[in-house]
Amino acid sequence: MKESFGRLMIDIEGAALSSHDIELIENPHVGGLILFERNFVSKNQLIDLCSQIKSVKKNILVSIDQEGGRVQRLRQEFTNLPSMQTLGDIADKTKNYSLLNDVGWLMASELIATGIDISFAPVIDADRQTSSIIGCRSFSEIPEKVSQFAHEFINGMNKAGMQATGKHFPGHGSIEEDSHLTLPIDNRSLSQLMDHDLIPYFDLKDALSAIMCAHILFPKIDKTNAGFSPYWIQEILKKKIGFKGVIFSDDLSMKGASGFSYADRVKISLDAGCDMVLICNNREGAIEAIKYMENNNITTSGSIASMMPKKRLSWKELEASNERNRIIKILQNLEEN
Repeated sequence: MKESFGRLMIDIEGAALSSHDIELIENPHVGGLILFERNFVSKNQLIDLCSQIKSVKKNILVSIDQEGGRVQRLRQEFTNLPSMQTLGDIADKTKNYSLLNDVGWLMASELIATGIDISFAPVIDADRQTSSIIGCRSFSEIPEKVSQFAHEFINGMNKAGMQATGKHFPGHGSIEEDSHLTLPIDNRSLSQLMDHDLIPYFDLKDALSAIMCAHILFPKIDKTNAGFSPYWIQEILKKKIGFKGVIFSDDLSMKGASGFSYADRVKISLDAGCDMVLICNNREGAIEAIKYMENNNITTSGSIASMMPKKRLSWKELEASNERNRIIKILQNLEEN
């Protein structure tokens, strides 16, 4: 029988589970947990926390944003990872793409060794310095290079056993505004997006296991925020692009998703085609979402199980790995030069 997961991902406040955290995680509608810097004290504490989470519920996807560069939640006792822009620039200059693969493997291996299942990575937005929130998180401002570099990074993640999540569909790199703070508005046409931002999604549709949707409005294409839009998710992502993997909402507590109750945000996201919705840093919103899901008999999802790691290794095994030591030396040399 296929494993089934709740369709809501929530967060926790501290470095260990509270009784209220446990109560929420036990709810059948909670199928994911996202960790932040505040949940991390040390590697061993993190291993214990992930073990505690899995002891409460087996079918729960533990996630984090461990992209590298300025978006790296775990630093102490973890390898300092370069930004994707740095990796892309090195690959572009040297035409040697092995470092992309190596860093994807290392990032994923360190997380899996602690009990974390996925990092929401890689960013496949095309940008260099246009967006206030993307910038150095992007491999390149040239979409074809984003596709090429991200594919190498994904292969490294997959080699470690981790499934990859591309973000932020349909593209967050060409507008300055930050969707955490406002609803960005992009006035380009669909043909303009097809010729630029959407290229990596077509190129990587079979390599990515999941895609995260952005809270962006494209008024010349659709009147609904892309993360809430059946047109974007069903017609473009699923039908036109042909993506068959898992679809995550971006955080529904972001300003770009505001204007509705949390119950309505969940309803609109699920109706549009999201498999799992995220509510971070708002416990009241998460509780409201759970009540909505209970009252409306929202079904659990079998597709989320595909995001679980394909293999596991312990931190002790990872520390003894020649591969990890080799990659760390390469990264240390990069920092020194």
